[in-house]
Amino acid sequence: MKTIKTTPYIPTDINIEEIDKNRIKVSAYPFESGYAITLAHPIRRLLLSSSVGYAPIGLKIEGVAHEFDSVRGISEDVSPFIVNLKNIRLINKISQDEAQVIVNYSFKGPMNLSGSDLVNDVLDVVNKDAYLATINEDAVLNFSIIVQKGIGYVPSEDIRGMIPEDYIPLDAYFTPVKKAVYEIENVLVEDNPTYEKIVFDIETDGQIDPYSAFKEAISIMHSQMSIFGADVTSVTSPIKGSFDEVSELKDLMVKIETLNLSARCFNCLDRTGIRYIGELVLMSENDIKNIKNMGKKSYDEIAEKLEELGYPIGLELPNELVLSLNKRMIKMKV
Repeated sequence: MKTIKTTPYIPTDINIEEIDKNRIKVSAYPFESGYAITLAHPIRRLLLSSSVGYAPIGLKIEGVAHEFDSVRGISEDVSPFIVNLKNIRLINKISQDEAQVIVNYSFKGPMNLSGSDLVNDVLDVVNKDAYLATINEDAVLNFSIIVQKGIGYVPSEDIRGMIPEDYIPLDAYFTPVKKAVYEIENVLVEDNPTYEKIVFDIETDGQIDPYSAFKEAISIMHSQMSIFGADVTSVTSPIKGSFDEVSELKDLMVKIETLNLSARCFNCLDRTGIRYIGELVLMSENDIKNIKNMGKKSYDEIAEKLEELGYPIGLELPNELVLSLNKRMIKMKV
């Protein structure tokens, strides 16, 4: 028998499936038709943009003046050493409330320096096997790093004024969430097949467990929405722009370095002048495949990375977002 509702259906079931140590699937249901996408999209955005992590933001190497310098007795120049360092995922062992720590290191060769060598009383390293540099016999490498707590991505240009002048500023990719995607399925409730189920697939880099990241995103969402429970009669200035558009632009104006592409794939894009994720998102499948020296393996790698970010190749973006993104790209490249 049909009835007329006076309130929307409240979901009653939530399941958490552990795929591996740093990956889970979270499903919740049943939602009224249209409610699932309303909740899933902002939660995904918050997972990717507002999860807290640690990253190196400054590097000082003894005897080095700038990032294009070299170090005596070290196989790598400073630039590839920086790239390797930015791939290290760090955890502050002293206090999760401490926003910044400075750590000093000294290593004597011969040795292959890896992430495990950075572990001490202050810092732990998630990817301990990650390679940093090769120190030759009778060579010494002395360096200091500034490790900062933060969210999202901050380019080195913005960090330059936040650290001492004798440090090299580093692009900082704080977010510990590697993947946050969702699917919406239909479920049957009382002979009605239009109810919906959200299935989140969340993976982190090990700085934080995925369920804690999920709960943190929910908490941030609650705190952001709580403003509308306050007295808003004093708000007189108009709110310009779309909340979703601003969030999307912030995600897409991130440099391609943050995708952690293979050297061959990265160099292929770099030589073409592609610097930002948004540029790839705006390109069609044929556009990407026709990039000079773009092989199948590199294309598949890019497709996988964009899929993980929720922007599969060929995704149709809103016209307003495309226009705004194109304007930002032109401005960034001037």
